[in-house]
Amino acid sequence: MCIRDRNYPLSADERQRIKASYGELRQRQAMSPSAIAFEINPDSALEVDLDARTEEYERRWQMGGLSFVGAFGDLLVNGDANDTAAEFIRGKIRSVVKNPRIAEILSPMQTFGCKRVCADSGYYDTFNRDNVSLVDLIEEPIQGFMAQGVVTAKQVIEADAIIFATGFDAVTGALARIDIRGREGLALTDKWAEGPRALLGLNPAGFPNLFTVTGPGSPSVLTNMLPSIEQHVEWISDCITYLAAQGHDTIEATASAEQAWVAKVNALAEKTLYPTCNSWYLGANVPGKPRVFMPYIGFPAYVQKCAEIAAEGYVGFELG
Repeated sequence: MCIRDRNYPLSADERQRIKASYGELRQRQAMSPSAIAFEINPDSALEVDLDARTEEYERRWQMGGLSFVGAFGDLLVNGDANDTAAEFIRGKIRSVVKNPRIAEILSPMQTFGCKRVCADSGYYDTFNRDNVSLVDLIEEPIQGFMAQGVVTAKQVIEADAIIFATGFDAVTGALARIDIRGREGLALTDKWAEGPRALLGLNPAGFPNLFTVTGPGSPSVLTNMLPSIEQHVEWISDCITYLAAQGHDTIEATASAEQAWVAKVNALAEKTLYPTCNSWYLGANVPGKPRVFMPYIGFPAYVQKCAEIAAEGYVGFELG
């Protein structure tokens, strides 16, 4: 389920306006739950009438981009409110895709936003082309491949090239592909066998001096990644400077602090609709991966907590 993207490229006037107010833009990013500088309407989608709700959705749709998520303050925490946004988007899909059956296949009933929101820049229009077809793999699963192309339960689809879009092992996958060892030779993959754990998403207990930038338990993929990465790198740099000044050689999360942090991450997630669908936020796209919601929800609160921990001499970490 895609939302409308912004119109690109930006005009010269738009680029100049952004450059002129760049400092203010960065301040607004820092105050946004997603570190993206768009306006969040605090009203409930259920407490306005249909006309007002549709008008706000249409305004956000025309703005384009992820601002649509901020149309109402309860879209990601209230299922009934979310349904109104999802149905609006399904209506947009039906208005673009001319074939009703194809439009229905492209209009899933899933909760809007519980999977990563995509921005549409002509995707749905593609299905109106004569040389484009759509196969519903739920009704007609792929059974195999042969020289001519793809074999489904009903047909052979001839193809000169096949592009595999099979997803990825988000947040932890890159680290799991490295043989990282902690104390007593513990492998990071073994520590995370029942789900990833790291204090602030920055350091797993038992792995001194290992900093996991935008790791599990940090806002990471639920935010604008550039400010998130920047915040982590600056925190790590300040931490290393502090350790050197105080004569310490190591820093390592305590097991109790790590456990408390994981519990906090889970508690925040349970207040939302994010855990209600099979997404890569939970690792559901990777067979055998523990089903754990990995990101911390809320960029400003997270940044404040990181600052507090540093100001208190890195409480929750053992310095050696």
